[in-house]
Amino acid sequence: MFAIPDIEREDRPDGGALFRSRRPLAAYPTSVAAMLRDRAARDPGRPLIAERDAEDRWQTLGYGEVRARADAIGQALLDRGLGPDRPLMVLSGNSTAHFLLMTGALTAGVPVAPVSVAYSLMSSDHARLKAIAGLLRPGMVFADDGNAFRTAIEAVRADAGAVVVASGADAVPGAEPLAALERTRPGTALEEAFGALTGESVAKILFTSGSTGTPKGVLNTHRMLCSNQQAIRQVWPFLAEEPPVLVDWLPWSHTFGGNHNMNMVLNNGGTLFLDDGRPAPHQFGRTCRNLQDVRPTAVFNVPAGYAQLVPALEADREFAEAFFSRLRLVFNAAAALPPSLRERLSKLARDVAGRDVPVTGAWGATETAPAVTSAHYPFDDARCIGVPLPGLEVKLAPVGGAREIRVRGDAVTPGYLHRPDLTAAAFDEEGFYRSGDAVEPVDPEDPSRGFVFQGRIAEDFKLTSGTFVRVGAVRTALLSAVPLLSGAVICGENQPFVSAVAWVNEAESRAVVPGELPVVDGCLRHPRLAAHIAELLAGLGASAGSSGRVARVLLLAEPPQLDAGEITDKGYINQRRVLERRAALVDRLYTDPPHEAVIIAAGD
Repeated sequence: MFAIPDIEREDRPDGGALFRSRRPLAAYPTSVAAMLRDRAARDPGRPLIAERDAEDRWQTLGYGEVRARADAIGQALLDRGLGPDRPLMVLSGNSTAHFLLMTGALTAGVPVAPVSVAYSLMSSDHARLKAIAGLLRPGMVFADDGNAFRTAIEAVRADAGAVVVASGADAVPGAEPLAALERTRPGTALEEAFGALTGESVAKILFTSGSTGTPKGVLNTHRMLCSNQQAIRQVWPFLAEEPPVLVDWLPWSHTFGGNHNMNMVLNNGGTLFLDDGRPAPHQFGRTCRNLQDVRPTAVFNVPAGYAQLVPALEADREFAEAFFSRLRLVFNAAAALPPSLRERLSKLARDVAGRDVPVTGAWGATETAPAVTSAHYPFDDARCIGVPLPGLEVKLAPVGGAREIRVRGDAVTPGYLHRPDLTAAAFDEEGFYRSGDAVEPVDPEDPSRGFVFQGRIAEDFKLTSGTFVRVGAVRTALLSAVPLLSGAVICGENQPFVSAVAWVNEAESRAVVPGELPVVDGCLRHPRLAAHIAELLAGLGASAGSSGRVARVLLLAEPPQLDAGEITDKGYINQRRVLERRAALVDRLYTDPPHEAVIIAAGD
């Protein structure tokens, strides 16, 4: 199922090291559009994408139909003046219409810039959306629903060319319906544009969420996307043997869903079922229904998703049997999967399916298309991110007291849109991309055992005692010790002890406190829940020094806000931004006496 790791290591005098796979990267397609056309020619009837309609039935399009409709749309984009310097900006989320427009743009050599839906629908001033549009100067703006996105479209109209919507065109003056583009007859201009595509052609511009400033536009070339999929296929050879069937909610504005998963389907002749649910209150039930209905061959998610999925599987045997019936792989990204969740998933697979299903992970970034490493082998440490993929070089560079993971190879971005200053700062003197993440080898003597993730270098801090706190390691330990927490931000810079603000997984908390948790001054507070967490904190503290002991926790009622920069483009919580935005709540952890909502480790 997996390739056996074969990694070489080259140590350097400064304490750094280079790592690379001994397996060369095989040939790969010139463009993402070539992936689509190749599959459409070989198996036009194979289902490519499916979405539920208004009657709740799956509507499926095959490779051949997608190629034909993408060609028509691609020609229409060229007719309206779009091209390499006049990109397509997409405001709405995952949909068949979005997919068709995206594949049409990729075929015609038009860069696609899918933008987080939150910037349109959850923002009061559309400041980030306007800044992105000003940077892009798009030749066209698209949204699925003109009614829902009307104010967002108007906010960026001054910087945009044409406006296209899938429905609700009457709500937006001057907007064209997508159906009009699909009536275009493809001509020689489209074939010339497709033939002109090279590895250096920009396929997508993905915007990192940023912490306080304007999001950066990461240039994603066809070489990046295609080489990355070839590397993944080489370490996961089962993809070529059995085309993947995915049920996926991950947004296409982020590299995990929009590049890793979507392109995996295209490159291997798979099928993508669009999940209309997500790991959020009142929406996850739809995800469970879709998973039970489709029975995917691989599942891709983030820890917050698995934190809701595992209890649902444990509570419903019929759902679990359907879920595991043909599942080959469980993949986690964005942050370490707490060991308790990993163990429960593995136990479910053995109990329900009578076999082991690998629970694995990787590491990457928007700037790397995204995968750099892959844990395509058994491992024990939840922080393990695997070994370098074929075709990529990894450098561990000493930075302060940590070692930063840096990357060089075909899957690495050429830079940021219209920001030569940021591009220059993103690469070191040898051309390696500086990630800002700290990692260490699992075993200094055996590079084939991979790396463990240590956290963001910029997040680490010192206590007033001078003790250095590795935030990533502390956060992983806390979430492992207190499984009902879905996420946490570690606090304590220039303070006498480590503490945390955190969020509760409602499904897990109900095992301790049934029903809704009361909110006190923006925090969750219940005596029984507080006592339970206090005991778990004491257990964590018994096995850790002052740098790893979490003395106090505050449970926040408001979830992390994407529009406020509290969630990054990789899907994990932005530590620094949460500390800035919620400074008043963080201060409660260190008042004397402490605020009534603060949970103190038992025995303190």
